[in-house]
Formats: sequence, structure tokens, C-alpha cells
Amino acid sequence: QVQLVESGGGLVQTGGSLRLSCAASGRTFSSYDMGWFRQAPGKEREFVAHIERSGVGTMYAPSVNGRFTVFRDNAKNMVFLQMNSLKPEDTAVYYCAAAWVGGSTNPRNYGYWGQGTQVTVSS
Repeated sequence: QVQLVESGGGLVQTGGSLRLSCAASGRTFSSYDMGWFRQAPGKEREFVAHIERSGVGTMYAPSVNGRFTVFRDNAKNMVFLQMNSLKPEDTAVYYCAAAWVGGSTNPRNYGYWGQGTQVTVSS
């Protein structure tokens, strides 16, 4: 079992940057693919980024590709989301999650979730 706690959200202006962190408990963190998702008010939760358990393979939603970077430190049980060139449409609660099924962008294939961190991008 994995427990996840996100941090690093906040208010930033358009074009700014934030780095989200996700701290995981449990000795099996390195055996999970990890994902970042986001949910804006009135919208469904959507995929943002995915990283394989090794940290080598990554995937991104088209809307964030080239602006966001996901990486992890298995020695520290941490996964990160570096967000650059932020836009107002990036405003959402961001969640990290641990996957039951590798290589998935479907939130139903993620079994463990953090509580979320709010990111607000002002125009």
C-alpha cells in the first residue's frame, strides 16, 4: 500500500512556473508507475503526466507536452511535476497517483491517490 501527499501548489501569474512534489510512504514505491492528474471545477479529472517505475519512460497530455516535466527520485520516494509557461487553463487541483496498471492514462487504473494541491494561474 502507498500513501501519497502532494505539495507545492499555489498562485502564479501566466507564464510562471511551479514545481509540485509528491511524497510517498511505503517500501514499494519504486514498483509503481506514477501519474499526475488534475481536476478543474465542473470538469472531470484528466490525465497530465505519467512516469514509469524506472523513471525512464514518460508520457504527457498534449495540452502540457513541452511545458511540464515529470521525474522521480526512487531513493527518496518522491515524484515531481515541473510546470513551466503556465496558463490560466492549467488552473486545477493536481493529484499524484500510483498505478495498478503500468503505462496507463486512465485514472481508473490508479489505485492510490493523494489529497491534491491547488494550482491557480492568474491572467
